[in-house]
Amino acid sequence: MTKGPITNNTMRVKKMNQELVRQTLKTMKQGTKSMVAQATGLSVATCRSILLDLLDAGELVELDLEESSGGRPAQIYKYNENYSYIVCLMVKAGIDHHSISYAVVNLAGETVEKGCEMTEIEQMNEAFIYQLIDRLIENYPHIRAVGIGVPGAVHQGVINVSDIPNLVHVPLAASIREKHGVEVIVENDMNLTVYGLYQKQEYEDEKSIVVATFIEGSFPGAGIMIDGHIHRGNTRFAGEIAFLPLGLTPDEQFRQLHNRDTFHPLAARAISSLIVVMNPETLALTGSLVQPADVDIIRNECQKYIPEMHMPQFRLLDEPDEDYMYGLITMTLESLSYALELVEKRR
Repeated sequence: MTKGPITNNTMRVKKMNQELVRQTLKTMKQGTKSMVAQATGLSVATCRSILLDLLDAGELVELDLEESSGGRPAQIYKYNENYSYIVCLMVKAGIDHHSISYAVVNLAGETVEKGCEMTEIEQMNEAFIYQLIDRLIENYPHIRAVGIGVPGAVHQGVINVSDIPNLVHVPLAASIREKHGVEVIVENDMNLTVYGLYQKQEYEDEKSIVVATFIEGSFPGAGIMIDGHIHRGNTRFAGEIAFLPLGLTPDEQFRQLHNRDTFHPLAARAISSLIVVMNPETLALTGSLVQPADVDIIRNECQKYIPEMHMPQFRLLDEPDEDYMYGLITMTLESLSYALELVEKRR
């Protein structure tokens, strides 16, 4: 009666140990079974068995033997960073056209191929995304995860609010996962941007930061990190500051955001709301509507509502796309850490 649960538990422990060894070697770059055992706390025998399994699967490569100090020289193992790949897609809304910037990345986070596909606004739909993914997976059969960043709110892999109406209510994650048997994440662009910024800073302590974006032709949005974790909210709607009750119709809000005479006070009201609720350490501004001089102007406007002692550090995010892609790559790689046995339908 207990055979099934014991077997399942044993398999789960084995997979957890495999992942521990896998992540340890990635961090160490290379090592012997004794070095891996010391780093993981597992027995040398367990590490030897796992290392041989990973070697047989192609996840590891053997390097030269370790220099002997009198005994039998030990084998040095290195994680095969090109064992599999991920593909990351940044879907972006524009005024005259929409675009997808993509990167095929190995397990070390190194870009193997990158590019950008542009399309007419009405042609940005799920078919355009699926065709790009199909092509990339055909060229790189060892892709095991797909990450998609989108301008909009995402709940359970489905976009429900977006600057690209054709993608609303489309089950992107489920469709790609079913067709290709890969891990799939679909995430809000601002969540990925703030996550990328946070990860690149390598904070020693968990911090709270916010990135707010004001882009020409779009409504504003924000990405929020609270105590080192992305704050998405109950239905993944957190950060959609365009929906703040500012007493304006959407059309009037859009007009004021695109008018330099009204942009600063309106942006400051939205940002002040974020400061009051989140009390972040850092608040980064970005987007084509934000000029370098606007940072101090908006900060001064916020001081009309917020006492100085509670004001965060304001900064301009110079290269938001770099943070966006870094966050997308990091999060997509992390999605593989717990997906230990993917159904590889195409192999």
